[in-house]
Amino acid sequence: MIPSILPTYNRAPLSFVSGSGSWLTTDDGRRFLDLGAGIAVNSLGHAHPELVAALTAQAGQLWHTSNLYHIPAQQKLADQLVDLTFADTVFFTNSGTESCELAVKMARKHFYDKGQLERVEIITFAGSFHGRSSAGIAAAGAEKMIKGFGPLLPGFVHVPFAEHDALHAAISDKIAAVMIEPIQGEGGIRQVPEHCLKGLRDFCDSHGILLIFDEVQCGVGRSGKLFAHEWAGIEPDIMMVAKGIGGGFPIGAVLATEDAASGMTAGTHGSTYGGNPLGCAVGSAVLEHVAAPKFLADVNRKAGLMRQGLEGLIGQFPDVFDGVTGAGLMLGLKCKANNIDVVNAGYAAEGFDCARGGECGAAVASAEHSR
Repeated sequence: MIPSILPTYNRAPLSFVSGSGSWLTTDDGRRFLDLGAGIAVNSLGHAHPELVAALTAQAGQLWHTSNLYHIPAQQKLADQLVDLTFADTVFFTNSGTESCELAVKMARKHFYDKGQLERVEIITFAGSFHGRSSAGIAAAGAEKMIKGFGPLLPGFVHVPFAEHDALHAAISDKIAAVMIEPIQGEGGIRQVPEHCLKGLRDFCDSHGILLIFDEVQCGVGRSGKLFAHEWAGIEPDIMMVAKGIGGGFPIGAVLATEDAASGMTAGTHGSTYGGNPLGCAVGSAVLEHVAAPKFLADVNRKAGLMRQGLEGLIGQFPDVFDGVTGAGLMLGLKCKANNIDVVNAGYAAEGFDCARGGECGAAVASAEHSR
């Protein structure tokens, strides 16, 4: 008999009932250090008092109206993002998946309005993850995501990760954009080198196409900059954001230059919940913290300590671990053994005896993002 919750998740044998900062507590009283952060969502930890206050204050005033009307909290968050980034304009979504959908539409509409109707294809990279919508799985092209869900949405050209010759061979008069994660999540916490991001910017400029960054996972302070592409000193034309920007509240966004977004006029896109007062109130509070230089400096300090500790684990268990990948606090351990076995061992660990004042439990992270 099928359960009341559709069985699409292979859930860990844990049930968390409360959280504080970086710690989670299970229904049987064990405490675990949360290294998954809700898959890159809880940018300020669990139950951050200022996020709780922002959500509570907004909830006591107005939950929802719709985008048929002006939403002051939405305007505030949009202005913050424009002030802090390359973007001239922002559209709010509910998730990273929806942000991907709009980024694809925006790139194609951009060239349609310029009379280049043939430019509809987008170059993407092996190991990428852009959500689980029809466009998202077609963009990634991985068999485990597309099997059984055909026919796939056309218009994506897949090239191997880090193979420059393949990228140059993929260019044609049909290409509208290149879409890439500056740090891949699903692909194994793989960072695109700074010189390669610069090369992609030059590549897109030389061919008159758009550069789309998917910073749904690696953005909002996780890399030690507000957005990971900033390390390379270049800017995209369109950027997808979600996860950490809400600190646990579901909200996403697409940021764009005025030129890239020029085709998106009234009626070309919409969302019932996107940018609603609750999500935007929390998002504003998140940005006020995460964008602060002191906060980002602390991310880099902690990242150094974390990487040092992980390198120590490799030295201690060379038969289990093979290397550290990623940047900032978006780090992964490459496992020689099956990574799921390593994660399951963390789930099963009992840690110290809570009765003697130690922390009970162990570090937990998603098996999908712990390579």
